[in-house]
Amino acid sequence: MDGNSPLLSAALFDFDGTLIDTTELIHQSMRHAAREVLGREDFSRETLLANVGQPLPRQMELLIGDDNADGDRLAREMLESYRVHNEANHDSLIREFPNVAGSLARLKDAGFGIAVVTSKRRFSVDMALATYPELGEVIDHFVAMEDTMEHKPHPAPLLKGLELLGNVPTERAAYVGDAPFDVAAAKAARVTSVAVRWGAFTEDTLRTAEPDHLVPDLDAAVDVLLALKDDGAKPD
Repeated sequence: MDGNSPLLSAALFDFDGTLIDTTELIHQSMRHAAREVLGREDFSRETLLANVGQPLPRQMELLIGDDNADGDRLAREMLESYRVHNEANHDSLIREFPNVAGSLARLKDAGFGIAVVTSKRRFSVDMALATYPELGEVIDHFVAMEDTMEHKPHPAPLLKGLELLGNVPTERAAYVGDAPFDVAAAKAARVTSVAVRWGAFTEDTLRTAEPDHLVPDLDAAVDVLLALKDDGAKPD
C-alpha cells in the first residue's frame, strides 16, 4: 500500500487464542478425546494443537490420519468426546487475556466496524460470551462455523464478516488471529493480516506463515490497525 491507499475501516478477529485464552481448554479436551477414543496418550501438546483454527471435525480427521480405515467413525467419536469434556470444563479452564474489551473499544471509538470470524460453533461462542459478556458489547457481528459452507483457511468466513459489516471492501479490512490458518485466510481474502503471539502457536511458526504484521498481543495489534487507519499505508 502507498499513501493513497484506502483507509482501514473494518477489523475482523479470530476468537480462540486471539480474544479469549482457550489454549489449555482446547489442549485438555483434545488430550481427553485422544485417550478415550484412540487409547493414546503419546500425542505431544504441539501435535494436539497443530490444527487449531480449523473446524473441530477437520482437526479430528487430521489427527487420526487419512490412512485409517475407521477414520470417519473415530473422528465422530472424538468430536463427541471432545465436546463433552470441553463443555464440562469450559468455565474452569477458559482464561481472560488482559484488556481485550478495552483494546476493542479503542477501535470502536476510532470508527471501526468489528466482527469476530471463528471456526467455533455458535453454541461455543455463546458459552464464552456468557463468561465474558463485555466482549459482546464491543463486537458488532459474529461469524461462526455454521454461517458458511467453507471454513478457514478459505476466505469465505472473512468475506461473510465484511458483508455483515456493510460490504466493506477487502482493501479496507484486516484480520487479526493467532494461527497460521488465520494468516492464510487473510491472504486468501486479500485483507491485511495481523498475527498475535499470545495464542497456541510459536513465533517461529507464525513467522513462517508470513503475516503482514506480527505483534505480541491484542493491544499491539490495535496499535497497528489504528496506524493503518491514520496513514492509509502499512507502517514499517
